[in-house]
Amino acid sequence: MLLKSNNFIPVDMMTDLDAATELAYLAKRIAELNRAYYLADDPLVDDAEYDALRHRNEDIEAKFPHLIRKDSPSKKVGAELAKSDFSKITHSIPMLSLADIFDFAEVYDFDNRLKRFLGLADDLDFEYVAEPKLDGLSFSALYVDKKFVRGATRGDGQVGEDVTENLKQIEDLPMELVGDDVPERVEIRGEVIMMKKDFFALNEQQLASKQKPFANPRNAAAGSLRQLDPRITKQRKLSLFGYTYGEMSYMPWSSQYEFLNKIKSWGFPVNPEIKLCKNVDELVSYFNDMGEKRPFLDYDIDGVVYKTNKVDLQKRLGFVARAPRWAIAHKFPPEQAKTLLEAIRIQVGRTGVLTPVADVTPINVGGVLVSHATLHNDDEIKRKDIRVGDTVIIQRAGDVIPQITGIVPEKRPSDSVPFEFPTHCPICGSLVVQDPEQVAKRCSGGLICPAQAVESLKHFVSRDAMNIEGLGDRNMAFFYEKGWIKRPSDIFSLEINYGSIIRRLEGWGNKSAENLFNAIFKVANETPLEKFLFAIGIPQIGSATARLLADHYVTFENFLSKMCIAGNLVNEKADEESTQAYQELISIDSIGPIVTTEILEFFQNEQNLSEVKLLAQKINILPFVKSEITTKLAGKTVVFTGTLEHMTRNEAKAKALASGAKVSGSVSSKTDYVVLGADAGSKAQKAKELGINTITELEFLELCE
Repeated sequence: MLLKSNNFIPVDMMTDLDAATELAYLAKRIAELNRAYYLADDPLVDDAEYDALRHRNEDIEAKFPHLIRKDSPSKKVGAELAKSDFSKITHSIPMLSLADIFDFAEVYDFDNRLKRFLGLADDLDFEYVAEPKLDGLSFSALYVDKKFVRGATRGDGQVGEDVTENLKQIEDLPMELVGDDVPERVEIRGEVIMMKKDFFALNEQQLASKQKPFANPRNAAAGSLRQLDPRITKQRKLSLFGYTYGEMSYMPWSSQYEFLNKIKSWGFPVNPEIKLCKNVDELVSYFNDMGEKRPFLDYDIDGVVYKTNKVDLQKRLGFVARAPRWAIAHKFPPEQAKTLLEAIRIQVGRTGVLTPVADVTPINVGGVLVSHATLHNDDEIKRKDIRVGDTVIIQRAGDVIPQITGIVPEKRPSDSVPFEFPTHCPICGSLVVQDPEQVAKRCSGGLICPAQAVESLKHFVSRDAMNIEGLGDRNMAFFYEKGWIKRPSDIFSLEINYGSIIRRLEGWGNKSAENLFNAIFKVANETPLEKFLFAIGIPQIGSATARLLADHYVTFENFLSKMCIAGNLVNEKADEESTQAYQELISIDSIGPIVTTEILEFFQNEQNLSEVKLLAQKINILPFVKSEITTKLAGKTVVFTGTLEHMTRNEAKAKALASGAKVSGSVSSKTDYVVLGADAGSKAQKAKELGINTITELEFLELCE
């Protein structure tokens, strides 16, 4: 993996080792860029490349949630403050960032996602406020008894720098708010910017005094606001706009649009381009309008921001990681380039999925030299009719991995032929199969396929699986080629069978070998159930799902017994016991029919079952340790039925899980509470028959506290 040459591996082809290595690189690189951007006001890359790195990180984390790092950029806003002469201010309410989108399909997805979360009809018109995405430096301004008392930068979102005196030098900032309805404490947040004309004038001064000119207005604004001498800030001619709020003694508004009009009436500057949009179609129109206006505005923007208008809906929608769920930033389109598609090759992953990769004539796209692009799957190739020899359009849209967005039909060679997806695995020759319910095509060879076998072994020893240090990518491939490790259970006999040989290997020695064998012994001595279930490589079972399974079944013995019993349904040997075991599995929240089938088929495979049983003999698999959450719902199993009045089903599930409860889709003797909504149906009747406690929605909320 050649990260620094921008030769990136597509996410769907990555191994755990690839992902962990790149996530470590991205965490370090993005932190470096954040320090340069937020603290030194001297960005090392352009916005497109920075956005691409962040989205690359997010996509890898989505594919490999078990590898998310404690220092992940997705958990942070801005940069941790370095030592400086500015005192620090802890924000009473964090100053968060926004998630990004890049096309109109994502705008509609955003609208639909919010409606689904809130339980609203898909065709309901949903109000938004659309605003230009200003390219400046975020700030907060606190007013007490109408008077400006304190200003701060965003910093890392939790702690910012005290720039009170510098903000006072900006003519746009009112020193006192006017009006009879100004709350006692008002924190207005917004963006400090530099107008284009002021930027050009400043750079002329910089050049005249033989100083380095600023790269762009954003750098100039940030650097000017963070001057230790406020007199310099005053000379720089900064401007600002308010767009949201933080700490408030009370809120005299019920919507984002009312808030903006309110602070405007108090004398605080508000961007004149802000618009109330009645539905998602108006957001699209607004984006197009701002794209046309962009070159003629007095200030820089790099996109637009959409915010749910109603404050009560914002509160219900809440937050995800470092961003509000109710707002999103729509970036202007990225740069594209055209190049020749030289070849399409197929890579085989851990679960046997065949992924096509395009090899293209190297081309510079947005400052990055691109030689490969992901083609995702066979359906994608057919849909876009992509062929070897085509001139293709490459785009880096919010992702370091380049994508082919289309072809140039008039440049297609006359002898062009459609790409034929292989019917047999290019690695082992086994038949390629496709589940009717899935897009991906897989090699049917299983562990006889070297590509799958090696990748499965790498997965087994990866950090959030068994976490065996010393069995990295190269070593695992080497041991596999030697025939010393062909399946996971071989790892635990490695010292006995080949210890003396390994100690004599070039580059190893006694110390390295002992470190490896000690790491293997440590894992064999105790491994949590959730890590083991993730490690054995059941298709579609990530670390989160493995934890759900461990939480439900608690011990490995119980889990394996239930899977074998339920698996009788796969072999058409159904009886009451197997049916109950199947229903128990499929009723676990987030485990649907497809995942259930994958689990049961995995254990119906005699080779898999034999290997798992052998591993269980060599490893002390620890029972799942329950959460220490102390609510009245902790450890209880909850079922929801009927229409809830105070929250959507998604919100209710989230509250239950946050309170330490399990959420099930069906009522059984193991259910503790059935929450009754309006028009409760058969689940309520079954709860009554089984003597299960039924509670109202309000009683459920009380138990969550």
